Amino acid sequence: MTKQMNFWINGKEYSALADPAMRLLDLLRDVFHLTGTKEGCAEGECGACTVILDGEAVNSCLILAGQAEGCHITTIEGLSEKGRLSVLQQAFVDCGAIQCGFCTPGMILSAKALLDRNPNPTQDEIKIALSGNLCRCTGYKKIVEAVHKAAAGKGEA
Repeated sequence: MTKQMNFWINGKEYSALADPAMRLLDLLRDVFHLTGTKEGCAEGECGACTVILDGEAVNSCLILAGQAEGCHITTIEGLSEKGRLSVLQQAFVDCGAIQCGFCTPGMILSAKALLDRNPNPTQDEIKIALSGNLCRCTGYKKIVEAVHKAAAGKGEA
């Protein structure tokens, strides 16, 4: 069963004829071609598919398209502007917080959701906010440093 659905993605209105039972992850990647959102475990355990849905970091593999209809969604593609990385993205680069990069979009979006509600988090608050995002390549020290750097940058995360 398909139906016409509308979404606000990265500040723009999107519309699609799609199955409301389709995962939000598949809608973003396969219908809207926003492939920065990655599928890792497909069980909500790894955080690779994290997006921001109405201000909250969520695993898009666990959200149905119909649940997200009419909502405001931010994907990794929505953070850069006119080809310039956001302060948060640049902090990940500057701190060497990127290894293979597979987990990076989800990590950055979890960090952005945190910084949007708490622009000056403690190290423990950062660790808690990132606890649903797994990285197999590196320790989390540089990732936490990057979030601190972005917070200290006082710019748009």
